[in-house]
Amino acid sequence: MAEDNNGAGAAVKPRRAITILAQYIKDLSFENPRAPMSLLQPQQPQLSLNVEVKAAPASDGRYEVVLTIQAAAQNSAGEGLFVVELSYAAAVTLSDVGPEETQQALLVETPRLLFPFARAVIADATRDGGFPPVFLQPIDFFDLLRRQQSGGTATA
Repeated sequence: MAEDNNGAGAAVKPRRAITILAQYIKDLSFENPRAPMSLLQPQQPQLSLNVEVKAAPASDGRYEVVLTIQAAAQNSAGEGLFVVELSYAAAVTLSDVGPEETQQALLVETPRLLFPFARAVIADATRDGGFPPVFLQPIDFFDLLRRQQSGGTATA
């Protein structure tokens, strides 16, 4: 039995951990089909967002988790202004995570850790494409997983 810091002899529960070994842009695409006209007539775009998370075993207890975000903007006339699609991925290992917790660790907790980095890439891509940066609101990955499991849409 492991002792706690007080030396009282209480059992110390192993600490669950997600270790990110590498994170990277797997795919990035930005389309600006109406340029330069879309840039010369600034307007408030209507944004649609689609988010998907996938995880697959890689090797030796490692997993690849891919967070895919697609944002498409249209003007008030329904014409496409831009489409940005990002697949942001990580190679991860799990420590002290039971089989019943693996799915949540990979499809909820890991994308939650990756999201700030993916959000920055999307903001930079839209800004570099000539538009105001798109700052995505936080995503409830647990709700996204629940909707995917129930056969519903995975749109955030």
